[in-house]
Amino acid sequence: MLDEVLKGEIQAAYRRVLEGLDLTPRYGQRLMIAEIARTLAGIESDEAGRRTSDEHVCVLEAGTGTGKTLAYLLASLPVAKARGKRLVIATATVALQEQVLHQDLPALKAHSGLDFDFALAKGRGRYICVARLDQALDGGEENPTLSLFEQSLASGGDAFQALAQSLGEAYGNGRWAGDRDSWPEAIDDSHWRRLTVDHRQCTNRRCGHYGACAFFRARRHLDSADVIVANHDLVLADLALGGGVVLPAPGDCIYVFDEGHHLPDKALQHFTHRFAVGGALRWLRTLKKSLTELNTALAVQPTLARLLAGLPQALDALEPRLGEAFALGHQLAERPQGLADGEESRHHRFEMGRAPEALRELAAALVVIFAELSRTLESMSDILRESLDPDKHTGLPREQAEAWLPLVALLHGRALEAHALWLAFGEQDEPGEPPRARWLTLERFGGEPELTFSASPVSAAHTLARTLWGSSFGAVVTSATLTALGRFERLQERAGLANRYRYQRLPSPFDYSRAVLSVPREAVDPADREGHERAIVDFVEALGEQEAVLMLFSSRAQLRGVEKALSKARRERVLAQDRLPKRELIARHRARVDAGEGSIIFGLASFAEGIDLPGDYLTHVVITRLPFSVPDDPVGATLAEWIESRGGNPFMRISVPDASIKLVQACGRLIRKEADAGRITLLDRRVLTRRYGRALLDALPPFVREIDGVREV
Repeated sequence: MLDEVLKGEIQAAYRRVLEGLDLTPRYGQRLMIAEIARTLAGIESDEAGRRTSDEHVCVLEAGTGTGKTLAYLLASLPVAKARGKRLVIATATVALQEQVLHQDLPALKAHSGLDFDFALAKGRGRYICVARLDQALDGGEENPTLSLFEQSLASGGDAFQALAQSLGEAYGNGRWAGDRDSWPEAIDDSHWRRLTVDHRQCTNRRCGHYGACAFFRARRHLDSADVIVANHDLVLADLALGGGVVLPAPGDCIYVFDEGHHLPDKALQHFTHRFAVGGALRWLRTLKKSLTELNTALAVQPTLARLLAGLPQALDALEPRLGEAFALGHQLAERPQGLADGEESRHHRFEMGRAPEALRELAAALVVIFAELSRTLESMSDILRESLDPDKHTGLPREQAEAWLPLVALLHGRALEAHALWLAFGEQDEPGEPPRARWLTLERFGGEPELTFSASPVSAAHTLARTLWGSSFGAVVTSATLTALGRFERLQERAGLANRYRYQRLPSPFDYSRAVLSVPREAVDPADREGHERAIVDFVEALGEQEAVLMLFSSRAQLRGVEKALSKARRERVLAQDRLPKRELIARHRARVDAGEGSIIFGLASFAEGIDLPGDYLTHVVITRLPFSVPDDPVGATLAEWIESRGGNPFMRISVPDASIKLVQACGRLIRKEADAGRITLLDRRVLTRRYGRALLDALPPFVREIDGVREV
């Protein structure tokens, strides 16, 4: 339970923050603080600090204006410190991460009276590798990885050398901390890849540059921080590595996932495997040609000599099998001759995720070959790492080990990824469980044909339940939109959140009666495509001259069609998402409103979330059609098939709840502050004529409703 001392500490810190920042206390914010504090303080643990209770997660939907960030920081930080745990704040977007890091945490530290340190956590790949930078400044002659595999990345030599020089000078004199995000200019991906390493390529403490390493300098700061700011991707990547690799071990952490509705999709991306056959054939052929160079450099060490001697046989066995995969994939995709003229790409999804027998047999053979190749490359990597240790005498000069480890580690990583993909294609799915989605993609890269095999779970629920919720000490999930149709079931199903956890929807501080939700007579069923587009055009033409409008479209084709059909005068008032960068579009819109002119933004789905235009900058949101997404991506389509095969209705189980969330987000663009007011117009008559329409309307905030020009009482 929340003891009186801890309760008093949280309450006192809250009072000090309200006074110091001149904030008004909010009912929803106080409820949020109390719910988080009760949940986290009530976690039972043994003498070693290991969690022994299983009601350690709370899920809180808190709308815009609640003051979520201060609430979860004030509630969770004192509890984390009292329990000897680290607080990890994970956001989905860079914008919120920067707000937490540069505004909310400094304000809390300045005014709350709480004593704590905080730090930003980033993956290794966001930091410069000093060893690679050193090689780049020497011209790259000593780097065999570059000579073998990165010629294609070495374009723009003068530009790369100038960049390396600038980075080296700034890092050397302390003006730059070595992370990509803090460099004042964008760094080209191909240049950055030559200047960073992954966890397999990094030699850690054995590196001659360890003392000057940007990543480990940041890690040392991280080790002493009470609060760690990360993103969802980094937390998931750490869990995929077993936990406790980049971040503290999950059992030592209390996690807060802000923007938590993104977590299931982020998790799915992390558990998807891909294998590009053409790319693999190219690097394998390059490796075969380079075996002489590898033997010259490394075969002085007996074990390495033995491992290298076995590589030609493995590569000879692998190459024809990949050729078979390339031919079979094209045959299965009904494109034996490759893509047709004018065809950019083509997906072929296997129904219910079932790969044909011939492909499963080929996958089983490739699993064996890649498993053997992975073991060989792992053994080689281990010896190269040992050779960097002055206390170990492997018989290989340190200079050779340091030069060749990045290449061998790179190949090891690729072999492991290939093994995981072919294992996913060769394995049978568990009876009664959702199947994996499996599909092929045909495309072109630089004019060359490419065939990519992909496999993904259709739900991340089981993995999240085991690796995240099951292993963490405590967790908070929050967002403005966690419920679908007013319930948490859809999130529970997608994120693996158990029924026994605590769930609450917090009251909003906003007066939603200041906004009108209108379904006008002009609203048309989108099944009549031409009629619907014509109705949208007529509606835009009739908009008031001074209005600040955000129009949300479900397709780029319709956005462009409507824009093209407008009169010249009205078209000049439109700022279309795909014509301008987002920042410039918003700046122009604000400038027009400031000048007393009307402005109309045409946006797609991404503008339904993350656009913040308070007050007069947005007085009218127009939603052209209900935001149903067709489950035509391979993962969504496979899940829909599985639900249907079990007698379910994928439209009602997936499409309608997901549309509800998106509709709430779109309507949420209008009311951003307590004084905001305006109108939301829905130009899709299905909300009145279909049986799911009432449920979608009832899940929205209590706006004043106006149907066909008549206000409901």
